[in-house]
Amino acid sequence: MGIRTVGAVLALTALAACKTSDLNITNPNAVTVEGAAGDPAAVQLLATGLLSDHRSNTTGFPQMVGILGRESYTFTPTEGRNTTHYLMGISVAGQQKLDPSGFVTGQWSGQYNTMRDVFNFKNTVAGNKTLTAAQKAAATGFAQTIQGYAALQVIATRDTVGMITEIKEAATELAPFVNRDSAYKFILATLDAGYVNLQAGGAAFPFTLHAGFTGFSSPATFAQYNRALRARAGAYYATSGGGATAWAGTLAALGSSFLNAGATTRAALDAGVYQIFSTSSGDATNGLTLATSTTLYAHQSFQADAQLKADGTKDARYVLKLKEGLPSRTGPLTADGPTSGTSTLGPNLYLTSTSSQGVIRNEELILLRAEARLATGDKAGAIADLNTVRVNSGGLPASTLTAASADADIVTGILYEKRYSLYLEGHRWVDARRYNRLSSLPLDVASGPNKNFVAKVVPVPQGECLVRAKATGALLGPNGQNNCAP
Repeated sequence: MGIRTVGAVLALTALAACKTSDLNITNPNAVTVEGAAGDPAAVQLLATGLLSDHRSNTTGFPQMVGILGRESYTFTPTEGRNTTHYLMGISVAGQQKLDPSGFVTGQWSGQYNTMRDVFNFKNTVAGNKTLTAAQKAAATGFAQTIQGYAALQVIATRDTVGMITEIKEAATELAPFVNRDSAYKFILATLDAGYVNLQAGGAAFPFTLHAGFTGFSSPATFAQYNRALRARAGAYYATSGGGATAWAGTLAALGSSFLNAGATTRAALDAGVYQIFSTSSGDATNGLTLATSTTLYAHQSFQADAQLKADGTKDARYVLKLKEGLPSRTGPLTADGPTSGTSTLGPNLYLTSTSSQGVIRNEELILLRAEARLATGDKAGAIADLNTVRVNSGGLPASTLTAASADADIVTGILYEKRYSLYLEGHRWVDARRYNRLSSLPLDVASGPNKNFVAKVVPVPQGECLVRAKATGALLGPNGQNNCAP
């Protein structure tokens, strides 16, 4: 619920008389930014709308990249494209690519709706006559954090395709694509600007956050959440051309986040920001739970690849997060054979339809620091962080890696921990691409031209491309790049 829907809940002023001139009242379903800026209740309503946007982006993202990263599948008997469109490309100029008109073009419109709502929110806050300077800074920093998160999801899925970073005043005016490097610089700058505003935001927000932000509900503590997201974005950029400078920025952001590198308990590892759900009318439930999503399956390789504890039982994260013994389900048959093989394994992270879902947790921050330490030459520190998670989350013996180990072997160790610690949180496919290891993902088509296909990027939705072609007569982006043909 952003500026687009606020009119449905703004109260009308009672008519003072029945003169014809008094009948020219504001349409409550066509509220303007100026009108919302003059309403003291509008800031809370718009903030609630941004939190709703934030949640919808969080829940859809791991579903899509989970399939691309061979973590989970939606085995719907009557709609095989829920699997095949993610695993089987179409031939374009002799290369296999994902279909831009297919199912796997999500994580686009939702993110841009969020960024449009952020644009309107910031304008509303700037024009509000009742907020103090500190309250305006706090509200703006909150919105910039939400914006940075949404934009990061777009570039994490589109990568070398690039993205659109500018939101125009007129929604019908097309903004240009920018390349990957510019996109990451925009995201980092947005999060950094948000951090500065949050630091100037005083003691409290001029609105209330939901319970998933417990411990992060003031500008000062929300700033730690901002830094956690900045660390994730910085690590993504570092492995996408940002190099040493980006890794240094990642370490700095971690130092100002809620990182607790000495965590030894499940609660300490799980500390962070969460999305909450309910069965109340008009609210949303968690769609990643077996309690309601009976067609949701896990990739069977997670069972075979789980390492063993000292007592011979499997990695504690595997036991905690995955459920064995589901009714056997095979991927849909195609001309090239079945896709994704057979699975009797399901994700078991969320036990009910109202279970909270993590946005970013301390466990991820420790592993991000392991990545950054390794990249900046601190192998011993990287292994120590890896082992903090490995021992305390997985219940596994400490790694045999040492400072003499090859960097590639330490990366392998970090990626194993991320695979099981962050299962179905939206990381494995992105991490595999970041470290040039997409070829290590299981191949789930039996034969034919799709046998060795693993998607590198998600295409821009065809509708976006057609609108641009109609408006400009060309699909070319920066430096002549065709952003609609990755």
